[in-house]
Amino acid sequence: MTTIMVVDDEFLVADVLAFALEDEGYMVVRASNGRKGLDVFQRDRPALVITDFMMPVMNGLEFASAIKSRPESADLPIILISGAQADIARQNGHLFAAVFDKPFRVEEIIATVISFVGRPH
Repeated sequence: MTTIMVVDDEFLVADVLAFALEDEGYMVVRASNGRKGLDVFQRDRPALVITDFMMPVMNGLEFASAIKSRPESADLPIILISGAQADIARQNGHLFAAVFDKPFRVEEIIATVISFVGRPH
């Protein structure tokens, strides 16, 4: 089963994304900040990561940098969702496969996930 990781300190946003992805057939793992996300990433090895930008402990930019610095995950697609910081993320296109502004349309996120990792098996 294809695993997707959602990293967001806003539980409502994480729930909406997780439920939508699970409805499509993906396995979803979650973390509430980038530091916890690194632990979950090591344990579950997701095929794709969706992260927020503004989070406590470690923000989305730091989190994506940490993942991309590892040879085994340098090519992992990371989707960033951000309210105020999307422009900063777009300036770091080498880290993010796609950037969405909040509020976002769940259907667009799902379509983007499918385009990167395919439909779940």
